[in-house]
Amino acid sequence: MVTASSDVDPIVYINGKRYVLPPGRAEWTLLQYLREVGLTGTKLGCGEGGCGACTVMVSTCEPDSSLLHRAVNACLCPLYGVEGAHVVTVEGLGNPRDGLHPVQARLALAHGSQCGFCTPGFVMSMYALLRSKPEPPTEHEIEEALAGNLCRCTGYRPILDAFRAFAKVDPGAYTEEALAAHKANGMEAPVVPAPTNGAVCPSTGKPCDCGGVVSHSEDKGQGMGPTTRTPGKQSAEPIFPAELRRRRPQELSIPGPQAAWFRPTTLDRLLELKKEYPHAKLVIGNTEVGIELKFKHAAYPVLIGVTHVAEMNELTPGEKGVTVGASVTLTRLMESFAALRASVAPHQRPVLAAVVEQLRYFAGPPIRNTAGLGGNVATASPISDLNPLWMAAGATFFLRGRGTPERAVSARDFFLGYRTVDMQPHEVLVKIFVPYTAEHEYIKEFKQAHRRDDDIAIVNAGIRIRMAPSGEEGAWVVADASLAFGGVAAKSIMAPRAAAALVGQPLDPAAVQRALAAVREEVVIAPSAPGGMVEFRQSLVSSFLFKAIVHAAHALAEDVEAYASAFPPSYASAITPYSRPPSYGLQYHSAVPEEDVVGQPYRHMAADLQVCGEAQYTDDIPPPPGTLHAALVPSTQAHARLLGVDKGPALLVPGVVGVFTAEDVPGGNDIGAVAHDEELFATEIVPCVGHPIGVVVAETEAAARAGARAVAVRYEPLPALLDIDDAIAAGSFIEGWGHSVHSGDCALALEASDVVLEGWVKMGGQEHFYLEPNASLVIPGEGGEVTSFSSSQCPDKHHRYLAHVLGLPMHKVTVRTKRLGGGFGGKETRSAFVNAAAAVPAHLLRRPVRICLDRDEDMHITGQRHAFAAKYRIGLSSAGEIRALDVDIYNNAGYSLDLSFSIMDRALTHIDSVYRIPAIRAQARGWQGGWGMGWLCKTNQSTHTAFRGFGGPQGMLIMEQIMERVAKEMDIPLNTLRERNMYNEGDVTHFGQRLEGCQARRCWEEVHTLSGWAAREADVAAFNAANRFRKRGLSLLPTKFGISFTTKFMNQAGALIHCYTDGTVLVTHGGVEMGQGLHTKVAQVVAHALQIPLAQVYIAETATDKIPNASPTAASASSDLYGAAAADACAQLNARLEPYRAKLQDKSFKDIVNAAYLDRVDLSAHGFYSTPDIGGFGSEKPYNYFCYGAAVAEVEVDTLTGDFHVLRADVVMDVGKSLNPAIDIGQVEGAFVQGMGWSCIEELVWGDKKHPWVKPGWLFTRGPGTYKIPSVNDIPVDFRVMLLRNSHCHRTPQVHSSKAVGEPPFYLGASVFFALKNAAYAARQDAGLEGWFRLDSPATPERIRMACCDELSGPFAGPDFQALASC
Repeated sequence: MVTASSDVDPIVYINGKRYVLPPGRAEWTLLQYLREVGLTGTKLGCGEGGCGACTVMVSTCEPDSSLLHRAVNACLCPLYGVEGAHVVTVEGLGNPRDGLHPVQARLALAHGSQCGFCTPGFVMSMYALLRSKPEPPTEHEIEEALAGNLCRCTGYRPILDAFRAFAKVDPGAYTEEALAAHKANGMEAPVVPAPTNGAVCPSTGKPCDCGGVVSHSEDKGQGMGPTTRTPGKQSAEPIFPAELRRRRPQELSIPGPQAAWFRPTTLDRLLELKKEYPHAKLVIGNTEVGIELKFKHAAYPVLIGVTHVAEMNELTPGEKGVTVGASVTLTRLMESFAALRASVAPHQRPVLAAVVEQLRYFAGPPIRNTAGLGGNVATASPISDLNPLWMAAGATFFLRGRGTPERAVSARDFFLGYRTVDMQPHEVLVKIFVPYTAEHEYIKEFKQAHRRDDDIAIVNAGIRIRMAPSGEEGAWVVADASLAFGGVAAKSIMAPRAAAALVGQPLDPAAVQRALAAVREEVVIAPSAPGGMVEFRQSLVSSFLFKAIVHAAHALAEDVEAYASAFPPSYASAITPYSRPPSYGLQYHSAVPEEDVVGQPYRHMAADLQVCGEAQYTDDIPPPPGTLHAALVPSTQAHARLLGVDKGPALLVPGVVGVFTAEDVPGGNDIGAVAHDEELFATEIVPCVGHPIGVVVAETEAAARAGARAVAVRYEPLPALLDIDDAIAAGSFIEGWGHSVHSGDCALALEASDVVLEGWVKMGGQEHFYLEPNASLVIPGEGGEVTSFSSSQCPDKHHRYLAHVLGLPMHKVTVRTKRLGGGFGGKETRSAFVNAAAAVPAHLLRRPVRICLDRDEDMHITGQRHAFAAKYRIGLSSAGEIRALDVDIYNNAGYSLDLSFSIMDRALTHIDSVYRIPAIRAQARGWQGGWGMGWLCKTNQSTHTAFRGFGGPQGMLIMEQIMERVAKEMDIPLNTLRERNMYNEGDVTHFGQRLEGCQARRCWEEVHTLSGWAAREADVAAFNAANRFRKRGLSLLPTKFGISFTTKFMNQAGALIHCYTDGTVLVTHGGVEMGQGLHTKVAQVVAHALQIPLAQVYIAETATDKIPNASPTAASASSDLYGAAAADACAQLNARLEPYRAKLQDKSFKDIVNAAYLDRVDLSAHGFYSTPDIGGFGSEKPYNYFCYGAAVAEVEVDTLTGDFHVLRADVVMDVGKSLNPAIDIGQVEGAFVQGMGWSCIEELVWGDKKHPWVKPGWLFTRGPGTYKIPSVNDIPVDFRVMLLRNSHCHRTPQVHSSKAVGEPPFYLGASVFFALKNAAYAARQDAGLEGWFRLDSPATPERIRMACCDELSGPFAGPDFQALASC
C-alpha cells in the first residue's frame, strides 16, 4: 500500500502523460519503468551511468516557481526520485509521421547516427541543454553537455557538426570552411555573404539568413521522408504540466517487498527517520547506491530520498566563505561557484576556481545533474575528486542527529579509513563550509585519469600554498601549506611532513627538492596496492606537488609586482591550463553529378527512426505473452573441475521456473565457430571465469538473475594460464591450426644484411564496446519450430547453433535480425552461444525466452580483440633497404579456437604493412627450437574473437614498431625509411599477390600535402624548444588492407528482390545492418539498377528463411558481396522488364511493373555473387583487392602526467569510387577514432601475475567505469578526411568500382600512438636521454608519462621502464 503525508497519489508525467507510480518499486530505476510502459527509445547500455544511452530530461518546478530542466541517466535515477517531475524521453520530441524535432532532424541530416543505439541519448542531452538555457549555448557548452554520452560508431564529428547549428557561433569561420570544402571538391567557391543575424544553416553549415533550424530541399535526405516538424507544430515543445506547477512536494512513505522508500521534506523528519532506521541509505542522485544495488547486489531495506529537504538545498555565500547544503547537486555547486567568482575579491577566488575546474571533469553532466555534494563526501571514496580539495582548503563538515547537538568536523579529520568517516549511524551530513582563500594564498586542483572526461581519478590532489613577505625586499616565503592526495591510500590523505618542508622556504628549485624528498617518504604506495600502476601513481604525486609550487610562484608574480619567479619561462608549460577549442572538421570527396543515386551522400535509411527512438533493436521487441527471462549461471573460477551443481536453492527463488544445465540440452552440447572445441554448458571442466554452467529462467529478469546467483556450484581449482607469457612457458597452444608465410631465403638474407636488429613488440587487446549488449528473443512455434530474434552479425551461425543444440533440422529454425546497435566483429561468433543458451529452455518449456546480457557480463564472457606479441629480427642494407624479416607471432586466443587462426592469418598477410620485404619468415605455428616458439596461445581467458581489422592492425603495428626502431637506430628519418621501402604498382607481396591499382604512394603524398607536413614539422620543433613540460608530436602513417575473407568459400552472397505492383521494391540480402550503412548502399545499388528513386526501395531485415547460409557481415566485404548479389538480381529483373520499358518509354516504373505483372512475368529475383579469382589463405591471391590510406596526427602531451589531446588529424582514404561519400567518410572517422582508442586509450586489465590485486582470471575492466573508450572530447580538434579521387576499382564493377571502407581506416588511428611517442622523444631529449625506447600499446597516460623520464619520475622508474600489461 502506498501512503504519503497527504492523500495525493505519487505521480510522474512522462511526455505530457500522467502516471501514478506503482507501489513496491523502491529498488527500481526510471529506465526499468520507462521500458515497462513501452518507451523503449531510452536504452540500457551499461546500467552505471557511463554511456549516456539512457539519457532523458527531467523537469521540476523549483521553490521559486522557476523550471529546472536537466539531463539525467535513467539507468541510475530512482523511480520514486522523479515523483512530481516531468520526464521527457526521445519519443516525446517528434517522430517521422508528425515531424521530427529540430534536434532530431539536424542529427539525421548531418549523418550523426550510424548504428543508432546511442542516438536517443545524444538527442536528449542536446535537447536538455537547449531547454536549460535562456540563450543559445556556446560550442564549448555543447561539447561539455555531450561528455557523458558515448558513441562507438561515428567518431563524434558529425554529431558535433549537427548540434553546432544550435550554438552561438562566429559565422566567418564557417564561411572559410565552406570555401575550403568547395575548392576541395573541385568546384569554384561561390561568394557566401555573411548573414545579418549570425545564424548558421542547419543543413549546409554555412552562414545564412534562413531564420531558423529547418531542412533544405537540396539535402539528399529529402527522399527519405519528412525531416522537420509540420508548420503547425514547428515550435511545439513538451509543456510542463500545469498540475505539477501547482503541486507542492509531498512527503512520501512507500513500502515494498525489497525496500521501502521515504522522502522527507524537512530536516526534522529526516533526522527522525535516520534515528529510526540508522542503517538506511540516503539517496540524492543514486549514483553510488544504484551501482551497489545492481552490480554488488546489495540489499538496502530502507532508502531515504533527501532531495526535497529545504535546509540541505541551501547555498549561502558569506564574508569568509560559502555554506553549501549536502543535497546541492554537483552541477548547481559548479555553476554557483563559477558565478560567485565575479562577486568576491580576486584573492578569494582560487578555491572557487579549483572546485569548478575539478567538477568540470567529474563524471558526465547527467551524473553531476543528480549527484549530491553530501553523497560524494560521505561515501569517502579514496579517489573522490573533491575530498582532497576540501581537506586542503580547510573545509568544515556539519553533522546533525536526532537528540544530539550539531557537530563540526574538519574535512582533514573526517575520513577515518576505507569508506569510513567520523559520522554516527543516526547522524546526517547537513552542510559544508568552504572558506575563501586569503590574500596571496593559492589552491590548485589536480586529477589524472585514463581519459580526461567522465572518468574516475587514478590520482588526484588539492594543494594550498599561502605566501608571506620574508622581510628582505622582494623576498617571499611559504607561510602555510596543505597537501591532500587521493588515489594513493585507502582514503584521501594529508601530507603534513611535505607541507612542513615548504613552510618558511622561498619557492625555488631548492624548495622543490626538499618538498619532493619529503613527499616521497610520506606518500608510499605498496607494490601490490589495488589499482596497480604504482610507479605512475608515485610519479603523479611528485608531479602534482611540482606543478603546485610552480603555479604558486607564477601566481604570486602576477599579484606582486616586485616578486619574480625563480623558475625559467619554459617551466610555465608545467602549469599551462588545459584548453581545448571546439572541434571542427573538413571532408573532401569527389562530386558525381552524372549519377542519380549511386555516389550521392544519402543519409542512413533508418536515420529518422533512430533519432526519435523508434528504431527497434532486439531487446526492444515487445515480448509475447508468457515470455520468460533468462540469466546465465557463470563460472567464478578461471580453471577448475566441476564437483557439483545444486539447482535447489535457485528453484526456491520466487518467480524462478527452471534451471537448465548440460544434462538438459536436447541436442549437442558441443559448439564452436569452426571446431567444436567448446561446450554450451560446462560439464566437467570450466575453462574460464564467466563460462556458462547453466541458465535460469524466471517470470522476471530480477528473479532470473537472483536464481542464477543462488545456484550452488562446487569447484576443484586447477592451474590457470592467464596471458601469453604463461602459455609460452607452459607450451600451451591450440594445435593443428597454425599457418606461416615464407618468402625468399630469410636466413641467408639476414646473414648478408649490414644491420640486424631484434626485439619484442607487445600490444594489449580491445573491448568491442558495442553500445547494444547481446540480446535474443527465442519463440517456440508449432511442430518444433523455433524463431529467434537475435543481435548477431551472423544469423547463419545462430541458425546452425540453435539447430545443433536443440537437435532440430535447420529448416525448423529461423533467425531474424533487424539491426544491431554496433558489432565490430564481437557479434560475429560470440553472440551465438548466448542465443543457444536461451533456446534450450524455450524449446523445452514451449514458452518464449528473452535474454539480454548486462554490460559487465557481456564484456567478461564474449571475448575481445586479441592481445598480440611478436619476437622479430630484421635485416637491412646500410642505406635502410629492408632485406629480411624473421618474426614469430603470438596471440592470446583464450580457451578455445573460435576465429583465432583466421585472425592470425590476416596478421601474417599484413605483417608487411606497405613495405617490400624480399625475404620473410612469418611464423605462427607451434614449433620447437630456433628463433622462437609460438602460435595461438591457449589460456584461461574467455575466448577472444573478431574485431574490426581482424588481425590486420596487429600485424601492421608490429611492422611499424620495427620500422620506427630501425629509423632511430640507423639515424634515418622515419618517413625517408618508409618511402625507401614502400610498395609500387606491380610489386609482389610476401605471400605472392601482385599489387594492381596500388595507391599507397598516392595516399602518402596526398596526406603529406593536405596536412602541410613540412611547415607543421617546423612548428612542432619550435613549440618543443620553448616548452619544457608540454611537448608536441607529429606522425605520418600509411596502411594497406586486403579485402576478402581469407577462407575462400565464405566469399559468396545472396539477395532476394521483390517488385510490387505499386512500384516499390523490397530487398532482402544476407548482410546485417549494424550502423555501417550496408542497407543504404545496397538500396542505392538497387535503385540505380532499376532506375527508380531511392525512396521506393526498402530493406526490412535479415532472415535465414529468406537468404540461407549467408556468410557473416564482416571482413569489410559486405557492400561488395551483397551489393553485387543485389545487382545480379536487378539484372535478371531488368532483362524481364526490358520489353515493357521499350514499349512504355514515358511511363513510370509502377506502370512498367504492372504491365509485366499482367503478362504473368516473375517480378521476384534471387541474385547470387561469388568473388572471382581468389584462392584464400595460402594461395597467391587471397584478396580481391587492397584498400590504401595514410594519416597525419599531431598531439600535445603534458609530460608530467601523460595527459594528451589530439590537435589535428588528416586522413586520406582510398575507397574507390564511393557508393555513398557521407557514409564512407563516417566510417573513416569512426574507424580512426576507434583505432586511436585501441592504440592509445583503451586498456584491458585481467587478473594475472602482473595484476595480483584482481582475482585470477577475472576481467577488471568490464564496464565504462573502468574501461574507457574515446569520448567526444578525445577526438582530434581539427579532423580532416579526404576520399582519394580518381581511384576506381576495376575488381568491383558490380558495385560501381567502389571499395570497402569499414576496417581499412582503423589502423590509421595508430598515427596518434606514434605522434605520442615522438612527443615523448622530445621530452626525453630535454632530460638528456637519446636513442630508441620501447613503448608498448596502448599508449595510456601511464606509459606516456613514464616514457617522458625526468627527475620527478626517476626515483620510481628508470628510462627503460615498461608498465605492466595484460597481454
